Amino acid sequence: MTDFLAAAIQLTSGQDPDRNFTAAEEQIDLAARRGAELVGLPENFSFMGDDSRRLELAPSLAEQCSRFLVTMARRYQVVLLGGGFPVPVGDGSRTLNRAELVDRDGQILARYDKIHLFDVDLPDGNTYQESATVTPGTTLPPVVDVPGLCRLGVSICYDVRFPELYRHLVGSGADLLMIPAAFTAFTGKDHWQVLLQARAIENTAYVLAPAQTGLHYGRRQSHGHAMVIDPWGTVLADAGVQPGAAIAPVNVSHVGHVREQMPSLRHRQPALF
Repeated sequence: MTDFLAAAIQLTSGQDPDRNFTAAEEQIDLAARRGAELVGLPENFSFMGDDSRRLELAPSLAEQCSRFLVTMARRYQVVLLGGGFPVPVGDGSRTLNRAELVDRDGQILARYDKIHLFDVDLPDGNTYQESATVTPGTTLPPVVDVPGLCRLGVSICYDVRFPELYRHLVGSGADLLMIPAAFTAFTGKDHWQVLLQARAIENTAYVLAPAQTGLHYGRRQSHGHAMVIDPWGTVLADAGVQPGAAIAPVNVSHVGHVREQMPSLRHRQPALF
């Protein structure tokens, strides 16, 4: 395993999937031209809009998203994470929120259906009830050993507030934690970076956090600041608030070095907790 460049893409997705796919490809292309071998797209990369419209589009959008990820991974020769898209379930009144990881040959390496759903009333007047139309996943998030890169652990957005999930990923061998998100502007300004750094520090692992940014529709606004963070908690790259990408090197040997310097994972007391 050697050094490689990882890219956390930042988008302002809206209610037009075709425009969203075009914007995503533009950023994948730019990241690949800069040498990125691992590229992550944010949650809701293909659609950010009303729940009713998402449910209507879900059957076709799920197929479009999978095809898009396979095509992009092959075309640009990158390992690509689609950070969350709707997959219909049951009678069509609900979806899963699914992330897919695809290798350079277009093979699907892993799927993960978001476990923790965002049901929150915020002081800014916005209410989010993801569970009203999304069914939570019931399978533990995966860790994938990608030849030539590293061992990747997959999660989605609100998961970042549940540290036990990342303990599972690191316990399963993850060197890098992927946290694609559409973090709200209100919570993001106070919690986004500190949560990402906490997950990196406590697990002595890299964090790759693609993000949504800006105003999507109605009052829905995302925080931005897609990031790459190293196992010491240092922010290596921050995409700011415009569409673009945070791109930084990942050095797997650095993970081992930090874990020797700060061996907190070895000092856990699982018999007590």
